[in-house]
Amino acid sequence: MKKIEFTKEQKTAIARRVQRYFVEQLDAEIGTVSAIFLLDFFADEIGGHFYNRGLIDAHEAMAARLDDVFDEVWKLEMQTGPLMLQHHA
Repeated sequence: MKKIEFTKEQKTAIARRVQRYFVEQLDAEIGTVSAIFLLDFFADEIGGHFYNRGLIDAHEAMAARLDDVFDEVWKLEMQTGPLMLQHHA
């Protein structure tokens, strides 16, 4: 699996959210560097689980859409009678 990576700007934005969570939910402050280290830890240790869940969800969504496409294709089938083969003598 490819390593989960974020740009510097993305990491900083996510770190701010981690910091806000710590303050609001844990009544504790965490520095930006610590928040980024925590983000890296989660990305490395459990990120694959979230990534795989996303792949499963994407697969299920695509399969459902393909079922719809197959149904629409079968609706295009023309009604035909039996084939009458002529016998040449």
